[in-house]
Amino acid sequence: MKIKPLKTEQDYEKALERLEVIFDAPTDSKEGDEAEILSMMIDNYENEHYPIDAPDPIEAIKIRMEEMNLKQKDLVGVIGGKSRVSEILNKKKRLTVDMIRELERILHISASVLVTNYKLTK
Repeated sequence: MKIKPLKTEQDYEKALERLEVIFDAPTDSKEGDEAEILSMMIDNYENEHYPIDAPDPIEAIKIRMEEMNLKQKDLVGVIGGKSRVSEILNKKKRLTVDMIRELERILHISASVLVTNYKLTK
C-alpha cells in the first residue's frame, strides 16, 4: 500500500482506478484499509475540485417531491391553491414564511434550504 496525497488530476485518476480494483476488499484486510483511505482522499479531492452547489429551494422541493412520488396537485392545500402551487414551482412567485413552514413539515426539507434566495422567471 503506497498512498500519497492527491495533488493532480492524474493522481486523482490513479486513485480512482486503484479503488475500483480493491473496492470489494474485506474491511479487515490491508486492501480494505487502503480502500477506506483512498475513498476519503478521493472524496476530499472531489469536494475541493468539483464542488456541487446545493439546489435552489424550488429545485429542492421538486427533488423531494420526486423522491416521495408526489405530484404538483399534492401540494394544493399545503402552499395554496392549484394556481399558487403552479406559480411557486414555476418560480413566478416566492415562497412565503408560512409556505416554508408547511413544506418543512410535509416534505422534511430544512427551512435553511427553503429560505435561500432564488431568481424568479419572467
